[in-house]
Amino acid sequence: MAASRPLRRDAQRNREALLAAAREAFLGGDTDAHVEEIARSAGVAVGTLYRHFETRDALIEEVYRKEVDDLCAAPDLLLEQYAPAEALRRFLLLLVDHAAVGKGMSVALESIMASDSPVFDDARSRMSDALTRLLDAGAAAGTVRDDITGPTLLRALGGICALRVSEGWLDEARTITRLLLDGLLYSAPRTI
Repeated sequence: MAASRPLRRDAQRNREALLAAAREAFLGGDTDAHVEEIARSAGVAVGTLYRHFETRDALIEEVYRKEVDDLCAAPDLLLEQYAPAEALRRFLLLLVDHAAVGKGMSVALESIMASDSPVFDDARSRMSDALTRLLDAGAAAGTVRDDITGPTLLRALGGICALRVSEGWLDEARTITRLLLDGLLYSAPRTI
């Protein structure tokens, strides 16, 4: 398979404008946004949209993938700026905010969930890896327990974020996440 050539500058601008317009539409709650509306909002023709994304689902998937890319880049940046426990705290809250963003895209994402798209498995794996990096840094610093894994922590956050069907869930989810973090801070492992 031949390597794809980099996009021309104008083509890259069009692609970024399409992703931004789609993101704004989906996250703004316009889950039924049509490709024509997205293209118009991006200032390009529908044909340009289809040159970049074969289907509406491909566009939705790429918007979600970009959200995950941005999220999973955060741990390294946070660890450069903060002590590991604080970096972990900030990332946990970013994950909760990501779930709030995901609520706006949930209807748009339903068609992808029904397909064989690997986008969600990939996202879970990458988020688990990001959490593992933060947990490992905290354990190495002696400030975070070393008996919790990234996948386990992600499952716990998934349970917290499942609250998003309730009105006012975000404040409660942030409070529960702070409680979860308190349990992660270094202490001798507990048995129940």
